[in-house]
Amino acid sequence: MDNQVRNADLLFLYDAKLTNPNGDPDDENRPRMDPFTQRVLVSDVRLKRFLRDYWLSRDLDVWVRTRDDGSRVDATQREEDLRKVFEQETGQQLGRRGTRSDEEYRQWFLSRLIDVRLFGATLPIKAGQSSRGLSEQYTGPVQFSWGYSLHPVEINPSNSITSMFAGRGGEKGEYGTIGKDWRVLYALIAFWGHVAAHRAKATQMTAEDLEALEDALLHALSSEATTRSKLGQTPRLYLRVDWKDRAPSFGDPRDGLRLLAAQEELPVERWRSIEEFVLDLQPLVSRIMRYRDDIASVRYWRHDELNVRGEEALLQLPHVVRVSG
Repeated sequence: MDNQVRNADLLFLYDAKLTNPNGDPDDENRPRMDPFTQRVLVSDVRLKRFLRDYWLSRDLDVWVRTRDDGSRVDATQREEDLRKVFEQETGQQLGRRGTRSDEEYRQWFLSRLIDVRLFGATLPIKAGQSSRGLSEQYTGPVQFSWGYSLHPVEINPSNSITSMFAGRGGEKGEYGTIGKDWRVLYALIAFWGHVAAHRAKATQMTAEDLEALEDALLHALSSEATTRSKLGQTPRLYLRVDWKDRAPSFGDPRDGLRLLAAQEELPVERWRSIEEFVLDLQPLVSRIMRYRDDIASVRYWRHDELNVRGEEALLQLPHVVRVSG
């Protein structure tokens, strides 16, 4: 892989089957939806949570995390905890902000936390007496838009669940609760990501960090989407176009994707599995071809169960690398 960090555009697709990709806590935890198109929406925060959990499982530290006991920690406490770790590891006592030791702490902070190098962070700065608190911000080189399904979806109409607990005398059925368990029946969800090379210097992001991001996108869902409401999500396609110099006005790669029904008589909202459609890559490939002179490399991975059209043309683009899963 090229050791130079370049401007790049990413496309990441995964599907969700009988699961809740991103519940809305303000709406009974229903899957987030576009009410007009009936497409599922997934926030970039939800995607990054999977990635961070995966990195933690690989012994990589991250800025946004919970404690070992599962309790939440706010940014101020997290930063204070990290300062203590720095002092323990280096034997240095941190003083006022702006001292030489504080600059060493910043370098240590960036070298330690992969999610800050990729996605950025806002560090709180405690206020002194009679002064206001401030913050120090790192803008991440990698940004993801919200994801959405490439087609309208249906939500499972049977959403009520009942939990029964034994009563004080041990009799079953004395106490029970009824809750809602919202699930989409099937959705193919797409994310667009962009890498801004000029921001990589400020966060010290490296080509190896992009390798770690690629690895997480291909494996985090299988490893971390294993809770009751998240089980049923599988990565299906990954594409990254690295540009030689400035990123051209390429735009959202999802705009060049089409889904073709495998059975014409089956409406799109009735799709229930990956076998119901073919992903047509040809319009996207035609868009990429218009910028072929600007391409440094193309990295591509496809799940073997995903049926696609136009892959041959994609693989004929200059500097294409077929990524192994």
